[in-house]
Amino acid sequence: MKVFISSVETLSVWVGRAFGWCILILTLSVSYEVFVRYVLNAPTVWAFDMMVQMYGALFLMAGPYALAQDAHVRGDVIYRLFPVRWQARIDFVLYLLFFFPGMLALFWFGYEIAADSWRYKEVSWNSPARIQIYFFKTLIPVAGGLLIIQGIAELLRCWHAMRTGVWMERVDDVRETEDVLIKDGDAAG
Repeated sequence: MKVFISSVETLSVWVGRAFGWCILILTLSVSYEVFVRYVLNAPTVWAFDMMVQMYGALFLMAGPYALAQDAHVRGDVIYRLFPVRWQARIDFVLYLLFFFPGMLALFWFGYEIAADSWRYKEVSWNSPARIQIYFFKTLIPVAGGLLIIQGIAELLRCWHAMRTGVWMERVDDVRETEDVLIKDGDAAG
């Protein structure tokens, strides 16, 4: 079970890091567009569509990464006061009731949207460039599938916590500076 959870988290972290490069591409393309538009007075026809696709890809593929890192927003005012076993029970039930139905819908309908887009070789109507968008729409069911797999790992993590009363360690990745400073302060004190 621990090997499966670790493998799934490693995959989610790897995908998140890979798609994190979309930020660099997005930043460079926006900077390029601003330069050519306002300095050279020669705007591009492709920049808007490309920026939308880069942002969308980043948004979709960051979901499994954030779930693997326990980085999604949670209103845990009361939750954090519960013992670990109760936290795990609550998470387990909420995953079954809300998370999986939503992710199955994302996967199922995302697949239908992507399949139709591929069938028609869909292009963007938002700009004169009319770039292909069926590649981008393929990311919808891919993200849904990755979220389902990561959700299964989260269910197993909850199961383990319900049995042992301890949360399993997550695959470590970058942390907020504030969290690092708090951890260093706790270790020093």
